[in-house]
Amino acid sequence: MCSCYGPPRTAARAGAYDDPAQPISRSPRPHQGPVPRAPSHGLVPNPVPRAPVSGEDPLTDHSSAPATGTADRDLRTFIAGLPKAELHVHHVGSASPRIVSELAARHTDSRVPADPEALAEYFTFTDFAHFIEVYLSVVDLIRTPEDVRLLTYEVARDLARQQVRYAELTITPFSSTRRGIDESAFMAAIEDARKAAESEFGTVLRWCFDIPGEAGLESAEETARLATDDRIRPEGLVSFGLGGPEIGVPRPQFKPYFDRAVAAGLHSVPHAGETTGPQTVWDALTELRAERIGHGTSSAQDPKLLAHLAEHRIPLEVCPTSNIATRAVRTLDEHPIKEFTKAGVLVTINSDDPPMFGTDLNNEYAVAARLLDLDELGLAGLAKNAVEASFLDASGKARIAAEIDTYTAAWLAR
Repeated sequence: MCSCYGPPRTAARAGAYDDPAQPISRSPRPHQGPVPRAPSHGLVPNPVPRAPVSGEDPLTDHSSAPATGTADRDLRTFIAGLPKAELHVHHVGSASPRIVSELAARHTDSRVPADPEALAEYFTFTDFAHFIEVYLSVVDLIRTPEDVRLLTYEVARDLARQQVRYAELTITPFSSTRRGIDESAFMAAIEDARKAAESEFGTVLRWCFDIPGEAGLESAEETARLATDDRIRPEGLVSFGLGGPEIGVPRPQFKPYFDRAVAAGLHSVPHAGETTGPQTVWDALTELRAERIGHGTSSAQDPKLLAHLAEHRIPLEVCPTSNIATRAVRTLDEHPIKEFTKAGVLVTINSDDPPMFGTDLNNEYAVAARLLDLDELGLAGLAKNAVEASFLDASGKARIAAEIDTYTAAWLAR
């Protein structure tokens, strides 16, 4: 489950979201030429936002009317074809209505409707507690290794449709093993789906096993065991995380489990600072040895923390629509992504639990374009940030970065 503990929200129907459908302003198309290469440290600096076009204010124009301008359509078309990587997206939280409908049809005793129209209504949340209730009802549909395989494979299909070349999918194995799914069968199911997705869609999947923080140290022990036992550890596992609510779940108590994971060669990627203050981010850095921070929204409240993140090139996995939906941030205008980029922090754009929040990765790039006033080159820079902040091998990073460059250069040469 995502780290999405926060005040109540209202109506998050699939396909609807706060603000992001507004026009995306953009600068005049740059002169034709190659996309700039990354500097020697391999990470693309965050693009500096340009000044708004005269007469428009993309950060305060929150009309609910659909955007129809040619420039907006062009930029959305560019985003749709842009090769991408996603670093913060949850396994069960990525179950689209199509996937949930198929799972519900398999398990007719569930209260989750199988009819797509009824399911759209089911995914309309009255408040945050209702969101959690719906989320857990979807978790309860994952009962067999076959369900696990279906979910994983179909999530990869949905990612591939958005031109996602590489994704680190956050999986909570404790949620499945405690429900009786054999651990070896679980690992075999996700690995079979991973290999099929790469072969059939060209999308490379890797796993982050995360602790559901609300389930306490029992879940931490089980997750660490599953992540570090060479007899069952899946080949695609690259990182170790911590999700669930932050309030009342201090990060330092999980230090022994992260130490074990890091000693076993896994990267540390805990959620921190989404609904709590910047001290939670400091705790993730100092106690859990975080190499990336999930959300990190409150980091903007601490200039020293921002400077530390920028100096040490510790990326933030930013999920704008999720932050609004969970009320971690009140409005998009107040989202700290602008402060992050001004401070030189490496920002990556992600979707978190996309169908549950009525978004997808393409939409999150459109949101980022509005908030940061980015054109195609700026969006390509964000895409390359995600590639370089990933745990993909060097040759894989170079391949996707080159694909982003080629795509962008061809687009600008039109």
